[in-house]
Amino acid sequence: MNCTRPINAHNYIQITPCDSNNGSSFSSETYAYALVGDSLKVRDNIQYSCTIGLTVITQIRKGVSEPRNRSMSNLQENLLMGLELSYSPVNCSDASLHEQVGQKILGFLVFAYNILLYLLEITIGGRSALGILCLIAYLIYKFRRRHLSLDDSIEEFLQKHKNLQPIRYSYSEIKKMTDNFKTSLGKGGFGSVYKGKLQSGSIVAVKVLATSKANGEDFINEVATIGRIHHMNVVRLIGFCANGSKWALIYDFMPNGSLDKYIFLKRENSVYLSWEMLYKIALGIARGIEYLHRGCDMQILHFDIKPHNILLDEDFTPKVSDFGLAKLYSTDESIVSLTAARGTLGYIAPELFYKNIGGISYKADVYSFGMLLMEMVGRRKNVQAFAEHSSQIYFPSWVHDKYDRGENMEMGDATEDEKKSVKKMVLVALWCIQLKPTDRPSMGKALEMLEGEVELLQMPPKPTLSYEEMSIENQINNPIGVQPISSCNAMDTISLDGR
Repeated sequence: MNCTRPINAHNYIQITPCDSNNGSSFSSETYAYALVGDSLKVRDNIQYSCTIGLTVITQIRKGVSEPRNRSMSNLQENLLMGLELSYSPVNCSDASLHEQVGQKILGFLVFAYNILLYLLEITIGGRSALGILCLIAYLIYKFRRRHLSLDDSIEEFLQKHKNLQPIRYSYSEIKKMTDNFKTSLGKGGFGSVYKGKLQSGSIVAVKVLATSKANGEDFINEVATIGRIHHMNVVRLIGFCANGSKWALIYDFMPNGSLDKYIFLKRENSVYLSWEMLYKIALGIARGIEYLHRGCDMQILHFDIKPHNILLDEDFTPKVSDFGLAKLYSTDESIVSLTAARGTLGYIAPELFYKNIGGISYKADVYSFGMLLMEMVGRRKNVQAFAEHSSQIYFPSWVHDKYDRGENMEMGDATEDEKKSVKKMVLVALWCIQLKPTDRPSMGKALEMLEGEVELLQMPPKPTLSYEEMSIENQINNPIGVQPISSCNAMDTISLDGR
């Protein structure tokens, strides 16, 4: 500090001419002092003849605070030692989203208060607190106004579900982790997926939802379902962004892509999965779906189980993904309400089209799983309009007749264990795709059948063509110039991989 007259006080440390030489703000006609202590106490003890020339934040150690030890040399040594910053870690698994946001707001306000306090001390000697209060009130107003501009339906949902585990990111953080959306992984009707990198170094997939979905239904479905669960066979939602009309979801990156690229071989250099690997993948998918149905406090129905929505990590561990069509129901509800059919043609359960077959329940996912299993075994679409023989057009019927006659599929040099595993997959799939929901097993029972002995499984009735398969068969038998429906193109989709 600069003082126009000498100060005789125990808490003022005089700075000698050697210390203040070339000090810029200290002149030879004034007296230079250092005042040590808490910022609020120091401000109240400033003499009227003094003005602040420089404020330094440091940690006051016990020796310097004692009057007998107050000297410029001790103060310099104290400054050289720096300061210690302590903090309390936040337990993200226990803290709600609302509490985390509140902690960030509080930390921001405390930081802003300290900065403003030191700025005011430099400019006006720290004697006015009214300006500080006004500025803090203005910052709170601006902060609240900016966040109130978020989409109402999204924000209302987030407030109702305060126990969500994922991290909430700002849109600027999304741009930073994707390097301004540099690497695109895919694009579809629901938006685009980009490769990203977290500060920890983890590689992620960032799904940016299209703004055309104005009600945010798909965003809410994703966050409400996988935002509350963690299972090794369900893709993990790391975080999300809800900034006005800008919505994004951050997932673990799946380097091996989606299952459809391995069972529908389109390229000569495609990786061929062994029968043993396909069986392990089938078990993992069954465990993931069974967990969605029975392992949570709510019943989660996916409604879009298909190869494209099964992602594979570096060890080919399957992960059920894409919960944009999912619905949450109470575990007590055996029959659920649904306003319209949802899913992808070729995997949609018939009761979603024909109400007289039975009510809609978790058995709809069981049906989709059965169709998925069939495609894994056949390494082809279940309905193939241009098959070599007409009997092979609908694969489930063809493979049923083959096993019913006591024959096996052509599996090349497969081992006996692999042949048994494939037969189990076929029989379980045939049970899962029965026309009536009451004739299908639960996912828990289907998993038990897959893990058990093949000799204990009975041959199920021959499957009946569902709505979409019958449409294709009619077009084949009665050609009128209409192109056959292809289930792979029936719904525009995106994946969380780089393939």
